[in-house]
Amino acid sequence: MDLMSDAKQNDLFLKKITNRTLQLTSQCSQESEVSIIKTTGINVSTRYGNVENIEFDNNEILKITVFFQHKKGIVFLNNLSEQSIIDAVHYAVDIARYASIDLYSGIADKELLAFNPVYLDLCHPIELDIKSSIQLASRAENTALNYDRRIICTEGGRFSSHITTVIFGNSHGMLSSYSSSQYFLSCNVIAESNGVMEQDYSYTLSRVFKKLRSPEWVGKECARRVLMHLNSRKINTIESPVLFTSETAVSLLQHLANAIHGDNIYKQSTFLLNDLGKKIFPSWFCIKEIPHVSQELGSAPFDDEGVQTLNKSIVKNGILNSWLLNTYSANKIGLKSTGNAGGIHNWYVSCQNISFMELIKIMNRGLIITNLMGQGVNIVTGDYSRGASGFWVNHGEIQYPVHEITVSGNLRQMFLNVNSISNDIETRSNIHCGSILINAMQIAGT
Repeated sequence: MDLMSDAKQNDLFLKKITNRTLQLTSQCSQESEVSIIKTTGINVSTRYGNVENIEFDNNEILKITVFFQHKKGIVFLNNLSEQSIIDAVHYAVDIARYASIDLYSGIADKELLAFNPVYLDLCHPIELDIKSSIQLASRAENTALNYDRRIICTEGGRFSSHITTVIFGNSHGMLSSYSSSQYFLSCNVIAESNGVMEQDYSYTLSRVFKKLRSPEWVGKECARRVLMHLNSRKINTIESPVLFTSETAVSLLQHLANAIHGDNIYKQSTFLLNDLGKKIFPSWFCIKEIPHVSQELGSAPFDDEGVQTLNKSIVKNGILNSWLLNTYSANKIGLKSTGNAGGIHNWYVSCQNISFMELIKIMNRGLIITNLMGQGVNIVTGDYSRGASGFWVNHGEIQYPVHEITVSGNLRQMFLNVNSISNDIETRSNIHCGSILINAMQIAGT
C-alpha cells in the first residue's frame, strides 16, 4: 500500500473515532465539538556531521468540548481507546456542570461551517529513511563548516519531516478533515574574527520535499550570513530610517495580527481598538488573506472551529477592514467568526516593483535589520522596543555590520511611516512580505 493510501486509511479511522465521540457527547450535552490532530514524523540533528539526536513523533491529541446550559467543559487525551473516550466525555460534562455560565460560549454557526472542505493539495508524503535524513542535515552543516576558515564551530544541522492530519466534527453534523506535510532543513554555525564571535543560521521550509533548497544552498547561505556579521561595530544613539529585511519584516505583520485578534478586541487590550475602518497604513498599502492556495504553508480549508476559511481584505488602501475573530470573540462583540480560530491563513502584503538594493538606495542612510531579539512589544499601547543587529548604510551603500543596538518606536507610527516594500518576498511563512522601509525610528547604541 502506498503512502497516500495509508493516509486515507488513517483519515477514515480517525473519522470513525471522532464520530463515535460525537455520539457519546450527544447523549449528555446540548452542543459539542470534537477534534483529533495526529502528527507523525522525524526530527534529526547532527553536530560536526555526526548524529546528535533522533526523535520520532507519533502523537494523537483528541479534544472534546461540550456545552451544557451555557457552561463549557474541555478535555484533552491521547489514548483513543473506547473506554478512555467514554471516561473523557464524562469528565468534560462534569467540568461543564461546575463551570461558570457564559452566554457567549458555544459552537460555530452552522452556516459558516466547512461541510465540504476544498482540496488544497497540502499533503505530500515521501519514503525517507533515517540514513537519508541524517545525510541531509550533515551535508548542510558540513558545507557551512568548510566554507571559510573563519567559521570555527557549529551549533548543528537539523532536518525534520512531518505529516499532520486534522479531523473536526460537531453537533451540527459536520465531520471534515485534511492532511498536510511539512519538511524543514537548517544549520547554524559560529564564526570568529579578531577574537569576537558571531552566530547565524539558514533554513529552507516547504510542504513538498522536492521544493526544499539543497543542503549545499542552506550551508552556503548560513556561512555567508555569519561571515557578513564579522567585525560588527556599535553605533551612536540616533534617529534614522530603518529597513527590516523580509525575514524580519514578517514579525511586524505578526504584531498587527495580534493587535486585531478578537480576543484583544473584546478585552479592549489593543492599541487598534477603535481603528476598524480607519487608515493605519499609507494609502498604497494592502493585505489580503487568501487561505485556499495550493501547497502553501498557511493554507487550510477550515479553522480550528470548523469554520470555512475564505478570502478577505485585511487592509485595503491603508484602511483596516477586518478583525480576526473566532466564535467566542465574535459573539462578544456582536459579529460573525472570520474563520481565524487558530491563526491567520496566507497573508499577501502589497509591494512596490523595486528590489532590495533599490530600497537601500531609497533609504540612503540608516539601519538594515537582519536579526531581532527579545519580546519588547506592548500590544495595548503599541510601544515597540527590541534588540537588533544588522548593517549601517550611508550614501545608499552598506558600510559595515552593527550589533548591540535597540530599535524603538510605536507600532501605530511605524505602520503609518512605512515608506516602501521591496519585491524580495519571504515565502517560508504564512505571511508573504518583502523588506519594509520605515521612515524613522529611534536607535539606541553607545
